[in-house]
Amino acid sequence: MANLRRNPAPRAAEPVDVFVGAQIAARRMALGLSQSALGDQVGVSFQQMQKYESGRNRISASRLHGLALALGAPIQVFFPQRAEPSHDPDAAAIRAVCATIEGRTLALSFARMENRAVRQAVTQLVEVLAKPA
Repeated sequence: MANLRRNPAPRAAEPVDVFVGAQIAARRMALGLSQSALGDQVGVSFQQMQKYESGRNRISASRLHGLALALGAPIQVFFPQRAEPSHDPDAAAIRAVCATIEGRTLALSFARMENRAVRQAVTQLVEVLAKPA
């Protein structure tokens, strides 16, 4: 019997969609905006902003234009500098961190720490927590 599923399997997020979403999230957080506040400015729900920022939903050209205006940034800042993915393991790790809200929050908070000893203590804590059990 034919497959009666109406919806195909969910598509995986494309790397450029994830990158664009992470850039939008970083800019939004740097400006101190919530997902709700930014969503209100461009006419979408905070749930839709979550999907845009995670790369689960693609952003149309007109919506990206509105987001760029709301965030006060030219559209090109949301895209990678080069089309081919970097094979630099450090760059890949940074992208992986920025692909999650927790990672972006951690990175932005870490950047605001002025005390070097505190940054070192946080780094040591994260390294210990990251070790396999």
